[in-house]
Amino acid sequence: MDPKLPLGPTPPSESSSPTGVSPGDNVLQAAVRRMLQGANLPADFTLHPLPGGGNNRVYRVSVDSGSLLLKVYFRHPGDQRDRLKVEFDFTTFAWQHGVRQVPRPLAWDPVAGLGLFEFIDGRKLEPAEVDEAALSQALDFYRELNEFRREPDAQALPAGSEACFCLFDHLDCVGARLARCASWQPRTDLDRQAAEFVQTEVLPRWRQVQDQVDAGVDRLELSITWPLPPDWRRLSPSDFGFHNALMEASSRIRFVDFEYAGWDDPAKLVCDFFCQPALPIPGRCWTMFLDEVTADLPGPALERQRMELLLPVYRMKWVTILLNDFQPAGNERRRFARPGVDPEQRKSEQLAKAREYLALIP
Repeated sequence: MDPKLPLGPTPPSESSSPTGVSPGDNVLQAAVRRMLQGANLPADFTLHPLPGGGNNRVYRVSVDSGSLLLKVYFRHPGDQRDRLKVEFDFTTFAWQHGVRQVPRPLAWDPVAGLGLFEFIDGRKLEPAEVDEAALSQALDFYRELNEFRREPDAQALPAGSEACFCLFDHLDCVGARLARCASWQPRTDLDRQAAEFVQTEVLPRWRQVQDQVDAGVDRLELSITWPLPPDWRRLSPSDFGFHNALMEASSRIRFVDFEYAGWDDPAKLVCDFFCQPALPIPGRCWTMFLDEVTADLPGPALERQRMELLLPVYRMKWVTILLNDFQPAGNERRRFARPGVDPEQRKSEQLAKAREYLALIP
């Protein structure tokens, strides 16, 4: 363990919740200064906005000794998950146990909704770099995290976002997402196109997937309500994939963004890993990944069957994720994270991606 790792929040003042999130905002500047001082870091700094955040605003914090990363977390009444606390607790747990594939957590201000982390000097992976070697690094990260799953601080971590612990949970989670899509109240022509796509293409395909799962459950003599025993559950980074990774000059891959992390069914981790569309995993890697993840589970053969059964379910889930911009909270989150992006253009692009993705589901 690293005894120098700062734990707990930087004590906020009554006025520490920032009224704005521009680099020159006085309240934001004051909050960052307190965080730096609480982490025994230089208090003189400059903020530089960074592109690419999908859910939050991110900044490079330049100090005399180098660079740090500041995340300003999006908050919405419709999303009660404390993303900042989840991410800070998860990275603190990992770092305390010597897991270095995550950015080092430095300080956080829960009132202002700010997290300060190590700045990873890396770049996004290219599609051609998503290969067996990259997959091995992802598996090493997953295994190293779970070496410490029986430790008290691991047991104190929460369930992951939308955690599922039986087959019914998986189906219900995706079904609820689709129900939200089906309840949209279109306000523009683009909204109407998306609503029609959901009604005429997505929901019929979902019914086919449900029929496939029902047939598989009968064939394998499974129960959709059988609870996954605690010893089968694993710590999951959630939203795990190379879309949330940076490659350093040494070719070491570091993983980022753990706002959804926690305890979960390893089947969900595997399916999400292979379903995320930003940097797809080659199909030839499926068997390798499946073998490694199930190797230390009490029932590896049953787990493989469950994962194969759930894969089309999670493909449907990712259709709904691509349509998040049509949800009020999702649209507001994107506008917060990327204020310079035209929301209608973004929605048009996401609808096109969702159509393309659905067409590829076997």
